[in-house]
Amino acid sequence: MIFGYITPIIILFDRVSFMKFLKSFLYLFLLMVFIYVFVYPFFIEISYLKKENPNLTAMMKFRMKQWEEKGKKLKIYQIWVPLNRISPYLIKAVLIAEDDKFYQHEGFDLEAIKKAIEKNLKEGKLKYGGSTITQQVAKNLFLNPSKNPVRKIQEAILTWRLEKTLTKKRILEIYLNIAEWGEGIFGIEAASRRYFGKSSFFLTPWESAYLAAVLPNPLKYNPIKPSEYVRKRARLIYFIMKKRGIIKEEFIEIEEETKPFSETSEFEPQPQLELQPEKNLNFESIESN
Repeated sequence: MIFGYITPIIILFDRVSFMKFLKSFLYLFLLMVFIYVFVYPFFIEISYLKKENPNLTAMMKFRMKQWEEKGKKLKIYQIWVPLNRISPYLIKAVLIAEDDKFYQHEGFDLEAIKKAIEKNLKEGKLKYGGSTITQQVAKNLFLNPSKNPVRKIQEAILTWRLEKTLTKKRILEIYLNIAEWGEGIFGIEAASRRYFGKSSFFLTPWESAYLAAVLPNPLKYNPIKPSEYVRKRARLIYFIMKKRGIIKEEFIEIEEETKPFSETSEFEPQPQLELQPEKNLNFESIESN
């Protein structure tokens, strides 16, 4: 009889112990998730970027892993250049294409985010991000390219830290040197040399517009074999630069006569204006606009 009473008590005790264990495990799991999502981004080293250039970014490592899995023998092609050795036309074209309010916001473009949310809700999937240049730097440097809520929260924290730690000029310089511009091509200097056979310092307004136009999907689009989407986007970027007076008047006529792309053909080398950096390019206006 005694054993008949003890057995249910033991079973009940085991159930209570198991529930306590399960509850403790759940609390521990939630704590670990909280630390990973909200605390971990604060321990990622950022201050070194003030004076040092990053080596392999998270995006580069992700691509290298993809190549290895697919058996592709590709290497990272990147040539780092300071901001003052990049054509102002390219800088302006990228700002217009990717983050026109870069110098006005503090890392987040709320209007762009709102529009992205509306588009995502309309299409029923997480497709548009409304990311600023600073957000893209945070993602490319430290995170994987997945579009999940955890990554977006970490991206937001890192974006806030980048804006508090680095100058706008430095953030823009890092972005232009780590942005993906094709398979294995990272940074504007590598892209300029690969596609146009010249230093990024000497990119013309039209070349800059086409390079900026492919940034939404550089693995799909090609600046020298442009799709209709890229042509339209490049024309719009060029038109905005022209309307804003970014392109010098004496340069516009030559550019119009020597467009690198016709409406139907791919890129064919054309005679180009030989630029003298000291006379024709104004670097001081980059950070103020």
